[in-house]
Amino acid sequence: MNLNQLYYFATLAQVEHYTKAAEMLSITQPSLSHAISMLEQELGTTLFEKRGRNVALTKYGKVFREYVQESLSILDSGVKKMKALTSETSGMIDLAYIYTLGSVFVPQLVGGFLNQHEGWDVEFHFHAGSTTDIIKGLKEEKYDLALCSGKEDEPEVVFIPVGTEKLVVVVPKDHELAGRGAITLAETVKYPHICFPKSCGLRLIIDDLFEKSSGMPEIAYEILEDNSMAGLVAQGFGIAVMPEIPLLKSLAVDVLEIKEPSYERFVYMAIMKNKYLAPIVKHFADYVEKCYKEEVSK
Repeated sequence: MNLNQLYYFATLAQVEHYTKAAEMLSITQPSLSHAISMLEQELGTTLFEKRGRNVALTKYGKVFREYVQESLSILDSGVKKMKALTSETSGMIDLAYIYTLGSVFVPQLVGGFLNQHEGWDVEFHFHAGSTTDIIKGLKEEKYDLALCSGKEDEPEVVFIPVGTEKLVVVVPKDHELAGRGAITLAETVKYPHICFPKSCGLRLIIDDLFEKSSGMPEIAYEILEDNSMAGLVAQGFGIAVMPEIPLLKSLAVDVLEIKEPSYERFVYMAIMKNKYLAPIVKHFADYVEKCYKEEVSK
């Protein structure tokens, strides 16, 4: 049994005439007769019976028609859905991003893209996580593309720089380092730190900066989400080296520049190599790249 046979059966059941059905299907009448005969042999029953010059469904043909109609209807819905998802101006985008990008970077990108294409029917699904988990999900095709840290030894993934994040030292307002304006990482080592977990790509970067400057500080707490990290600092649980996120302006913390070692952290758009991207996903990826290039050129 194949799909053509089901379409042939449904058409013949509708018009109840072999010649008319064959014309509608753009095939010869013998081809239609042969297809129906093979279908009846496979099912082990008679689907049609003669009624003068026409044909009519048998009792068993009527039962089978219900299932065929339902199956073809579901298939037709699936075809329409696929066309909608993969058209030039509509579709769904599964976008993953690291937590530090959730408050401003991602909303600005997505908002700008949607405003630029107001007439398009685009649905975004958002997924926040660590770089390690995001890359794993990207490989498993859970996400179409990702905004995250770069990772080495990932030959299947293309990492395209699309932004930067500034790292700062955050301390409570009443901390003895508060008010300094700028400090070196070496000056922070003697204080308990709140850090990202080692599964986070940013933790590896921060650890490397400490090792290059003066060695590792004491780790008081580990937490993945940057807003929560800032809140813990504000409540005196420790100090932190973290991205300069907007929330810091509304908390009881002091933000200090890192004057040594100097570092600029890149944000990357991660896309699987040699994988099909729906047109709408490709449009968004091109938009993200364009925004970064325009920002760099300013």
